[in-house]
Amino acid sequence: MADISCDIVVIGAGVLGLSAAAELTSRGHDVRVVDPGRPNASSVAAGMIAPAFESQLDGADAARAALLRHAAGLWPAFAGQSGLVLDRTPAEWRGADAKAVAETLTGLGFSVQADGDVVRAEGDVRIDAETALVILRSGLGAAFVVAEARSVDRAPEGWRVETTASRVEARQLIIATGAAAALAGLPEAVTDIINRIEPIAGQIGRIEASLTDRVVRGVGGYLTPAPAGSLIGATMVHGSRETASDPAASARLAEVAARLSGLAAPETIEWRGGVRGATADGLPLAGPVGGGLHLALAPRRNGWLLGPLVGRIVADGIERRPRGPYAAALDPLRFSLPGG
Repeated sequence: MADISCDIVVIGAGVLGLSAAAELTSRGHDVRVVDPGRPNASSVAAGMIAPAFESQLDGADAARAALLRHAAGLWPAFAGQSGLVLDRTPAEWRGADAKAVAETLTGLGFSVQADGDVVRAEGDVRIDAETALVILRSGLGAAFVVAEARSVDRAPEGWRVETTASRVEARQLIIATGAAAALAGLPEAVTDIINRIEPIAGQIGRIEASLTDRVVRGVGGYLTPAPAGSLIGATMVHGSRETASDPAASARLAEVAARLSGLAAPETIEWRGGVRGATADGLPLAGPVGGGLHLALAPRRNGWLLGPLVGRIVADGIERRPRGPYAAALDPLRFSLPGG
């Protein structure tokens, strides 16, 4: 079994793990990413970078809205350095509640345009999730290790990761394993943090027909363009790891697609399921937890929106740079701190 030595190893190739790897690579670090290469929650996603409508849906306060807006503002530079293409067509909200939605978003500091039953959010854009994952993985070249991590333990110079393909040793270790249980060998305190992440199962539908040229959202779901048709989503079942589609939810989402598009409900829909992770406050865990160990986990449904911000916070922690303005909000240790 050939050993691999590097500066930093990332376990997990969802959007958070790959964003951290891309950021660190751009800063000149020797990075490896260990992942089996299977579909994950980041691939079962619409790729929405939507600070306005996500703030509205979650009932965000001004501080949370500002964080999401800042995260979205990092995307143009991140996309440029990573070879990703953003679809900058503004997202829309459609429904009789449009006026109230516009008032809420304006109050949170977002720039929106309201016209009857439609609200357009100029800053809400998207990226094709599956294509972006392929590009981010390809950018790593041989640094992407197709294997499953089995366990970790301390090494003389940092951390050792046992995988199904090789042993990887690195000075710093980033855990980006989504909603999975903690790996064997992690410190007890870190294991406790990871195992308190709540799983959230969700399903999204893919159809071959092109029902929209932009993200359209409304009560009950959304409709987005896709390279070969459209995506319909999505459900969120808290506490569940069930990835099989639910017939009742599927029927409900098909009705949402018809309402938002103004067309007949699609007859053939390919349903896919994924499991995301969430913390008690809905924000991810990003940053150091001590001993050369770092987390990039649990973005709830905003993994694509928050990817570059998480990558930057994790990279700054590894380089021991001054903490940015939102590092404390994403600190993995925040729930164990006084008042947390």
